[in-house]
Amino acid sequence: MTAVAEESMIQDAGARGARAFATRQLRAYRDDGPIAMGLGRPVRGHLPPLPGAVIALVVTGVLLVAGAGAGDTRTLFAPVAALLLTGPASGHPHNGRLDWLVPPIIRTIEYGYLAVLGFAQGVPAPLIFALIAVLAYHHYDTVYRTRQRLWPQDWVFRAGLGWEGRMLIVAFVGLSGFLPFAYAALAAYLGVLFGIESVTTWLRTGRGSGVIVDLEED
Repeated sequence: MTAVAEESMIQDAGARGARAFATRQLRAYRDDGPIAMGLGRPVRGHLPPLPGAVIALVVTGVLLVAGAGAGDTRTLFAPVAALLLTGPASGHPHNGRLDWLVPPIIRTIEYGYLAVLGFAQGVPAPLIFALIAVLAYHHYDTVYRTRQRLWPQDWVFRAGLGWEGRMLIVAFVGLSGFLPFAYAALAAYLGVLFGIESVTTWLRTGRGSGVIVDLEED
């Protein structure tokens, strides 16, 4: 094997590794829960994620605008529409040129839905801000970790219910009129879960000594 061929093989391996890393990042940034991941298994990654995410954003926006009045139940069906449009593409490698837009679109859907629904249904503002702040911390922590190749374990996404699980719970409870309780309970549960898991993870990495460990190798 010539030096040129060997160098070419090394470059190809590096490129494949970079693509695999980017794919793993984007799928982590989606923050899918068990329901969305379950919808993606039968499709086996063949459905491109961007078109469905864009349509889900539009549909969610229309439902929120149309049903933003107090007592209007149309907004409660937005999570189902968003899930059906984005869930089947959860297993896609997200290697398209613009597929990096999918996680921000999903975040816009989730945060926007929780904010608009909460204010429209009379949820106290501190509860709305608390829940969104907990989620923002979790997503920021995920981004910061993955950039150092330190990956959240799979059980964190399952226990965190995923973006779709959180939206569905809020919508379901909203039908019974106990929406403030749902916001308070989710903020408390997720705050404890993500907070303890994050602190424990960073302590285990030995960050103070400059050592970073991939927990999936444990």
